[in-house]
Amino acid sequence: MTTSQKPAEEAELAPELNCLPDALRHIHFMGVCGAGMASLAGMLKEKGCRITGSDQNVYPPMSLFLESLHIPVCNGYRPENLDPKPDLVIVGNVITRKNPEAVALGRLGLPYLSFPQAIGRFALKGRRSIVVSGTHGKTTTTAVMAWMLETAGLDPGFMIGGIPVNFGKNYKTGAGPYFVIEGDEYDTAFFDKGPKFLHYRPWMTVVTGIEFDHADIYRDLDHVIDSFRRLIALIPADGLLIANGDDPIISRETGRAACPIQTYGHGGQNSWRAEDIRIRGSLTRLTIVNQGHRVQFSTSLYGRHNMANLLAAVALGRALHVSWDILEEAARTFSGVKRRQEVIGEPNGVLVLDDFAHHPTAVRETIFAVKEKYPNRRLIAVFEPRSNSSRRKVFQREYALSFDGADEVFIAEPPLMEGIPVAERFSSRQLASDLKERGLAASCCETTDRLLGDLLQEVRSGDVVLIMSNGGFDRLHQRLVGALESLGRPSTFPVHNND
Repeated sequence: MTTSQKPAEEAELAPELNCLPDALRHIHFMGVCGAGMASLAGMLKEKGCRITGSDQNVYPPMSLFLESLHIPVCNGYRPENLDPKPDLVIVGNVITRKNPEAVALGRLGLPYLSFPQAIGRFALKGRRSIVVSGTHGKTTTTAVMAWMLETAGLDPGFMIGGIPVNFGKNYKTGAGPYFVIEGDEYDTAFFDKGPKFLHYRPWMTVVTGIEFDHADIYRDLDHVIDSFRRLIALIPADGLLIANGDDPIISRETGRAACPIQTYGHGGQNSWRAEDIRIRGSLTRLTIVNQGHRVQFSTSLYGRHNMANLLAAVALGRALHVSWDILEEAARTFSGVKRRQEVIGEPNGVLVLDDFAHHPTAVRETIFAVKEKYPNRRLIAVFEPRSNSSRRKVFQREYALSFDGADEVFIAEPPLMEGIPVAERFSSRQLASDLKERGLAASCCETTDRLLGDLLQEVRSGDVVLIMSNGGFDRLHQRLVGALESLGRPSTFPVHNND
């Protein structure tokens, strides 16, 4: 066998080193640009530890966030990133056994923890853990809950998979009794293939919805459901399960809980309901109904999915005896989360939005919400299939049904396809063809440069451009805004008639 044919070395980590060392001065994060990893890095830096990190996908907003915390990040994984030797290495779930830095970790015999293990040891010790789980809506729901507890003066700790505008960062240590954490069903680490949220010691738990996702680690929907069953089984009898009662899968599983259950949603069967939803200017107004109470709320959030997220947060707040007045104030003053229907700019009358949507359901609900918010404006949807599931053909047919609210659709070619077998790959060209058969104007673009050029040829003043990706998308949002700004005065820009 030649050198080029030699199999890649795999990390061998000693189980006895999967621990917290006695002396803890320098902690290194492998995969530090993940939202959770970056927030934990910030928390531990605040505690006085020296923090370093490495990653191969260094892009905003997390790269800028870490830079603001003065946490150095090595771009790329190399053995020398562990020199000088840290006291502890926290290993993100993006790291594989063949990662050269992981191989060096095993060879050096350094103590290590997975990210969820570190959360349990550093963040949740001595706290009441509030876990927000589900296929969709976790980040917004967690952010609203944290802001409600903050508004109530409860000084919560939290860790969120996005950056809430109210806080300017996605973590807070807090001194109060509660810690709110986004509970991900993705696997923990290459040395622990169980779901992350099983490490989070749930006391009160929200389940926003259960659908098939993460096709790289889950075999099928039943496999996903089994993970949520295990989470529900962990909730103690004195805890609480807050469940989306509009989801039939969740409704079947709640009977397994040993704790009290409250349901929320738009259906009349739920103990928490949102009624009389209407958009008035920049705010959505709604009535929240629960056990004879009918309370008027206003929020900058919009879309039926976000009204459900708000309901879950209000149910949690009331369970913790927060007053209705404070909950209404928190809902009204909540400023959203970066990359969730975030306004990037409106150069020359073209509104550019950034959203994290990547699952077919999230894409459909986001498009529906934006169209409802801006009914008289042409909606151009731009989608990058980048997640582990969306780059596979498991959702090929479902995506064809997810863009009906858009007036025009641009689909990027999926990146990072080398590790996916050809027979399992998603086809952007096929999606564009399927959308055309449904009567939608759709096109597939091979490169981001070509996509940007096509957008600039197409957009007109008055349009809304909704860009959806769970990655950096080659900075398409910022590049589009910059290019539109460079076109000069609005009078030189084509105008789209919204009537």
